[in-house]
Amino acid sequence: MPPLTIIGGGLSGTEAAWQAAQLNIKVKLYEMRPANANPTGAHLSGDLAELVCSNSLGSNLPDRASGVLKNELRTLNSMLLECAEASALPAGAALAVDRESFARMATERIANHPNIELIREEMKEIPNTPVIIASGPLTSESLSQSIAKLSGEEHLFFFDAIAPIVHAESINMDVAFRASRYGKGEQEEGDYINCPFTKEEYYAFVDALQSAERIELRSFEDAIKAGVKAGQFFEGCLPVEVIAERGVDSLAFGPMRPVGLRDPRTGKRPYAVVQLRQDNLAGSLYNLVGFQTNLKFPEQRRVLRMIPGLDHAEFERYGQMHRNTFIASPKLLRPTLQHITRDDLFFAGQITGVEGYMGNIATGLLAGLNAARLLNNQPLLELPQETMLGTLCHYVTHASLKDFQPMKANFGILPPLENLPKKIGKRERGQLYADRAANALNEYLNHYQTT
Repeated sequence: MPPLTIIGGGLSGTEAAWQAAQLNIKVKLYEMRPANANPTGAHLSGDLAELVCSNSLGSNLPDRASGVLKNELRTLNSMLLECAEASALPAGAALAVDRESFARMATERIANHPNIELIREEMKEIPNTPVIIASGPLTSESLSQSIAKLSGEEHLFFFDAIAPIVHAESINMDVAFRASRYGKGEQEEGDYINCPFTKEEYYAFVDALQSAERIELRSFEDAIKAGVKAGQFFEGCLPVEVIAERGVDSLAFGPMRPVGLRDPRTGKRPYAVVQLRQDNLAGSLYNLVGFQTNLKFPEQRRVLRMIPGLDHAEFERYGQMHRNTFIASPKLLRPTLQHITRDDLFFAGQITGVEGYMGNIATGLLAGLNAARLLNNQPLLELPQETMLGTLCHYVTHASLKDFQPMKANFGILPPLENLPKKIGKRERGQLYADRAANALNEYLNHYQTT
């Protein structure tokens, strides 16, 4: 039996490697970091499964879409979800992790697996042997060309951005305060640090954002500048300055919305707020939630220090913008994540058009299981659309290419519920979706275990 090649040591590739190896498949996992002389522009370390954006893996609540997907991955024995829960940080109802501990734990488990060979070099072409391409949104130019040559389809591009991180000791806690929205935090004071704005402070901040200098797009991205001009940003990762351009109140109704919070100094809800979330286990670093930006670094220092409580902030990492790449999955992939022209070629992760850490992990898990089942001459898994993972895979392989955009787990892509009461709350509806998904997955897995 030939070994399974996996290209990319991010979330999806790491999970895929583990799942296949657990089924006694010999795996060669290729990761070009840190050996490659051309870094991705977003990664900081050579660890596998490095989180380059937020350190939050989304809601843990069982009646939320992200929580439903997590429960499915628990049922399917996700290795990375185990690592995430072992490195969890306080984040209210969300699952946030110490990103260094998480990546280190994942790297150690992969490196010590007897069926996995970790190869630190770039894979420039698609091999003619069984392979999972999980190279992520920052796929190298040479591999991108190989994918385009095989598929005959142009890639779709969008720009993504990451948020700044500040040192906790530089936050002025005489102004900022700890709280979770509506008091939903495990710590008595709340899991988030909140920087409250008055109306005057907010409009001055927005004005500064709108006029601040931005980083020029690099020359190698000229091919997709037209797409940027056409507004092809992924809505879930819009830079704050782009949101501010949509109107002076856009941020106040977006990432800076103050609902569920009260400033203890005034007893009133702030006009707007910037939330900071713990970014490492020591609690020494905090990231600005929803504050992806492409401002020049000196401008970030100037403008972000206008945030109340961050007037003397010290930055561990500035925000930045980078290219993300995903394929035309509706034309190229089957719901099993196989390529339409090659049974032994799988894609997984953000390159398929799924968005969010958990979606990347989930598609990596499915691709790993299916590649192993193919090599073991077993029928492949095509999960029911009533499950969150099943519907994500169905969406990216059946969506209209005209407006195909990366998709996170959400209830809107699930088949509608039947016979709903006329009056039903959001939480109750979410729980019905969750119960149906769990039942569908269990029935499906029981069928495969008995056939």
